[in-house]
Amino acid sequence: MDVNALQAFLAAEFPQVAGDFVVDAVDATELTLRLKVEDRHLRPGGTVSGPSIFALADVAFYLALLSRIGPQALAVTTGCSIDFMRKPAAGRDLIAKTRIHKLGRVLAVGDVLVYSEGGADPIARASLTYSIPPVSPSRG
Repeated sequence: MDVNALQAFLAAEFPQVAGDFVVDAVDATELTLRLKVEDRHLRPGGTVSGPSIFALADVAFYLALLSRIGPQALAVTTGCSIDFMRKPAAGRDLIAKTRIHKLGRVLAVGDVLVYSEGGADPIARASLTYSIPPVSPSRG
């Protein structure tokens, strides 16, 4: 799936959050997803909340996986570990850079580095595992 197909899939299947995210780029090795940071993503003190950063990492990995296997809405997170390493820059979108390290028949494993837009150092690192639904004989 390319950028437009991924964005359309997100809008169709997850309209409740689709407006928060923009697929900036996707190729055979990496997907870049942007969280359009708004007031609702902030915690007291004006920094982006942990749940918002987690959502960015999870959605980024999900879309990276779909870019490789096609529109399988029932692929699900089976594991995630996230490290919050530094405070995001105020007033900037967050950018997730996603890589899949292993893509098997039933599991995919990879990581996501999250940056403040324009920042050189990641603010968070997530390691994710996803379960891929089995392909039924009627779907090929």
